[in-house]
Amino acid sequence: MKYRTLGKTGVKVSEISLGTWQLGGKWGEGLNPDVARETLKQATDLGINCFDTADVYQEQQSEIAIGQFNKALKVKPFVITKMGRRLNPHTADGYNEENLRSFIDASRKRLDVNQLDMVLLHCPPREVYDRPQVFKWMDQFKQEGIIKHYGVSIETVEEGMKAMTYPGVEAIEIIYNMFRLKPEEVFLDTAKEKNVGVIVRVPLASGLLTGKYNLDTKFGKNDHRNYNRDGQAFDKGETFSGVDYALGLKAVESLKKVFQTEDLAPIALKYILSHDAVSTVIPGASKPEHILSNVKATTIDDFSQAQMDAVKSIYDKYIKDTVHHLW
Repeated sequence: MKYRTLGKTGVKVSEISLGTWQLGGKWGEGLNPDVARETLKQATDLGINCFDTADVYQEQQSEIAIGQFNKALKVKPFVITKMGRRLNPHTADGYNEENLRSFIDASRKRLDVNQLDMVLLHCPPREVYDRPQVFKWMDQFKQEGIIKHYGVSIETVEEGMKAMTYPGVEAIEIIYNMFRLKPEEVFLDTAKEKNVGVIVRVPLASGLLTGKYNLDTKFGKNDHRNYNRDGQAFDKGETFSGVDYALGLKAVESLKKVFQTEDLAPIALKYILSHDAVSTVIPGASKPEHILSNVKATTIDDFSQAQMDAVKSIYDKYIKDTVHHLW
């Protein structure tokens, strides 16, 4: 495993980290504690030292599983958790001192720690970025010692650019992959210039970029890849990166030809890591085998310029017109 510095935090995190939205179970299914524990162990055995979670993942069980697992370790992974999506309604007014403190305290309890390594505002409403007081509260929580570091998880490049105007923001979690190239225009270079860590989520476009799916693939009733393709439940950019499923499959076939492989997942992860502004990538894993596939990305040789150009060409042909302007 190779490691990179997470922006101004100074923390060294594994290039491939672990996203735990579907930890120990498929999307829409409950968490299996035994599988969750085996998955976390596989991750640490392979050198992964950073877990990404949230207080809404697996109905809070993801945080609990990580807390129980880490308690037995002498050297504990760096844990990034997120807060805000439990608000109902999810409005900017809900991002007040009382709610934020209660979310932090609840996550501390579930993760069984006195101080959270890093907490991110979890894709807050756009209005939050125009409320400096929210970020002053986060600075206050850091001064109190209940969090070590903080940042934001975002939907759009515009939100990321705004977030970076606040000095206390140490990392930004963003969707960036072969089907979401807009961050390459300005965002990534700005983050590098400001020494803000970049955590890449949805790196495989909800599995579409693994190359394992086809038009006959069926997703479970409670799987967001089934019910949220048009944003019925939350931002559609979270599902297949907002890409039309059938169109995405055509682009995947073109990518397979360029890289001469049926196993596209490591290639897709390597592409993200090709940009030196990226601190870490957080592909999810519901079982140990998935992590073995993910870490292959660290062993792949750098891409040729022709391969990089081909990715851009495929994006321009199939993807750009429908997604580029939205996020």
